[in-house]
Amino acid sequence: MRPRSSFRVVRFAAAAALGLALAAGAQAQEPLKIGLVYVSPVGDAGWTYQHDLARKAIEQKFGNKVQVKYVESVAEGADSERVIRELAQSGHKLIFATSFGYMNPTIKVAKGFPNVAFEHATGYKTDRNVAIYNARFYEGRYLAGVVAGKQTRSNVLGYVAAFPIPEVLQGINAFTRGARSVNPKAEVKVIWTNSWYDPGKEREAAMTLISQGADVLTHHTDSTATVKAADEKAVYAIGYHSDMSKFGPKAHLTASTHDWTNYYLETTQRVLDGKWKSGAVWGGIKDGYVKLAPMNPVVSKETQDLVKKLEGEIVAGKLHPYAGPVKDNAGKERVPAGKTMTDDEMQKMDYYVEGVQGKLPK
Repeated sequence: MRPRSSFRVVRFAAAAALGLALAAGAQAQEPLKIGLVYVSPVGDAGWTYQHDLARKAIEQKFGNKVQVKYVESVAEGADSERVIRELAQSGHKLIFATSFGYMNPTIKVAKGFPNVAFEHATGYKTDRNVAIYNARFYEGRYLAGVVAGKQTRSNVLGYVAAFPIPEVLQGINAFTRGARSVNPKAEVKVIWTNSWYDPGKEREAAMTLISQGADVLTHHTDSTATVKAADEKAVYAIGYHSDMSKFGPKAHLTASTHDWTNYYLETTQRVLDGKWKSGAVWGGIKDGYVKLAPMNPVVSKETQDLVKKLEGEIVAGKLHPYAGPVKDNAGKERVPAGKTMTDDEMQKMDYYVEGVQGKLPK
C-alpha cells in the first residue's frame, strides 16, 4: 500500500471542485441517484451492514431528493468494475465503492465519467472525481486488545484475518499491543482466510485457534462466524465492524465498531449542493468513526474504567497505539522510544509486532 499523506477529517484545500451538473437548476428537480457497491451480503452485522445503515440514513434524511440503489456480494476485480460502470452509465452521480479491492476498478471507471463523484472506502488512490475515506480502526483494536489481555487466562489470543494488507496488519498489531500493555504474557495467533466473507472458513479458523489454546478470539472478516464459534465452545470473543453480542451473548465481550452515517450524509449533501470535492478522510474515535460496543458484564469494572480512560487519552492525543518503542516480532526496532509512527508508516505496515506468533504470509 502506498503512503497517504495529510490524511485528516477534512477535504484537501487544494482539491478542485467537481463540476457536477447536479448544481444546474434544470437537474435540481430530479432526485440524486446514488449507488453503493458491497463486497458481501448486507446481513445482520458486519462491514457491509454498517455501510448499509448509512445508506438507510441517507434515504431517511433526504427522502425524495435521492434515489438510492445498492448491489451486494460483488467480487473484487473485474466484476466490481462491471457493476461500478453500470451504475455510472445508468445515471448514478454519487457512487460509494466500499471495499479495498474496488480501488483500481473505481479509478478506471471514473476516468470515463468525469461528472460522477466516486467515493472509495479504505483505498489510497484519488483522482479529480475520486475521493477516499477510511477509519482509524487500529484505535478501537488497541482498546479491544486491552479487554482481551485482561480477560484471557491462557494468555493465548486468536485472530481470524482476511488478507495481509496494511489495514488488517494495523488491527492485528494494535490489538496485540493493547493486550500486552496490560498483560505482557499475552500472545496472538493469526489464521488467514484469504476472503473478506466466508463463514465456513472463518468458523474453521476460529475452531483451530480454540484448539490451539486461544480463549479470546477476534476477527477482521465480515461474518459473525467467529463470535458464534466462541460462544459454542465457551470461550470469549470480541466482535468487529458491528456489535455482535446477539450472535454470542455469553462469548461477546465488546466489539470495535464503525459508524459511516455522518460521512455519508455530509457527502450526499455536498453533492446536492454542487460542492463536492475530491480528497481523503481518515477519521477515528474522536470523529465518531470508531466506537466500542457495550461491555459484557463479565468484564470487570476495573477493566471498563481503564478502557474508558485510555479512550479519552486517544481522543485527547495523549495516547497513540503506535507510540515507540515498537519492535517487530523478530526483534527489529520499527519506532524508537519518544517517537510515534506516522500515518504514512502505518499505511505501509508489512510486519507483525512483538507478541504475534509466526511469520507474515508472502
